[in-house]
Amino acid sequence: MDLSEVTTLRVGGPARAVAEATTEADLIDAVRSADEAGEPVLLVGGGSNLVVSDAGFDGTVVLVRTRGIDVSADACSGAMVTVAAGEDWDAFVAHAVERDWEGVEALSGIPGSVGATPIQNVGAYGQEVADTIVSVRTWDRHEKRVRTLMFTDLGFSYRHSRFKAEPDRFVVLTVAFQLRFAGGLSAPVRYAELARRLEVEVGERAPLAAVRETVLALRRGKGMVLDAADHDTWSAGSFFTNPILTPEAAAALPPEAPRFEQADGTVKTSAAWLIDHAGFAKGHTRGEVGLSGKHVLALTNRGGGTATELLDLAREVRDGVERAFGIRLVNEPVLVGDALR
Repeated sequence: MDLSEVTTLRVGGPARAVAEATTEADLIDAVRSADEAGEPVLLVGGGSNLVVSDAGFDGTVVLVRTRGIDVSADACSGAMVTVAAGEDWDAFVAHAVERDWEGVEALSGIPGSVGATPIQNVGAYGQEVADTIVSVRTWDRHEKRVRTLMFTDLGFSYRHSRFKAEPDRFVVLTVAFQLRFAGGLSAPVRYAELARRLEVEVGERAPLAAVRETVLALRRGKGMVLDAADHDTWSAGSFFTNPILTPEAAAALPPEAPRFEQADGTVKTSAAWLIDHAGFAKGHTRGEVGLSGKHVLALTNRGGGTATELLDLAREVRDGVERAFGIRLVNEPVLVGDALR
């Protein structure tokens, strides 16, 4: 099987071996067997955050296809929802909104599986999964046992977690979320663009269903909702994270550059703004790959692209931003088999 078949970028060569895990026991057994054989392992859920080399993966690819949503709810504490790693993330968000659970509605439309979300602390439109995750049940490949990691053990920060810090240690089995009953209203809207579309002030609440539909509309306008017929969505989402800068580095940017002060004294700026103002416009192409025609942060496969072409484009953009602003962008997707040197 070519990994282009199971990744949203639709690039990547063959896997040496493939195991499909539909139960938790299957998932643990597949990873444990490969580890005992000294075989490299690549876990693939929705394939939305992977750039796999054209040479493929010389090891065992484990397709995480586990299913199940378990709910414990009461009127006071809300819903404790435990979700299997292989469940589709956006389907889970829709499930939550339908049941009047608030806390993940602004994360609508994000592709991929539930098990992938804590790894990079998925976030968008003012929410991130760290806001609602209580614990993550895992298979610890080092200790060879099932372990539950509580929130305080997860090391969440912007697009980061303990799972990224120890990338070959934990296999996510289930994720537990604490979601509130909110009388049909969302969590306070934190993102200015979303608040404007909803015609509310930042910090106010809006109907849950309206937040979900508005976020989906915003994401579609940026090519960030998967559509097989739209090459702008043949991507891994935002390819670069927003840089976190020292106050001195932020002050050196042009006056009009976005600046968002963080609680720890650092300053976040916009990777999309840097790319655009370094001379890379929407639709900029390089062979069979290019920047999305809707959003410069998405590197896309225009139909016949390869991983090599895509990484060449990423390098062109990264180096151009560094020349223009002295800031080196960091890729968000996981690179398998190739490095972005």
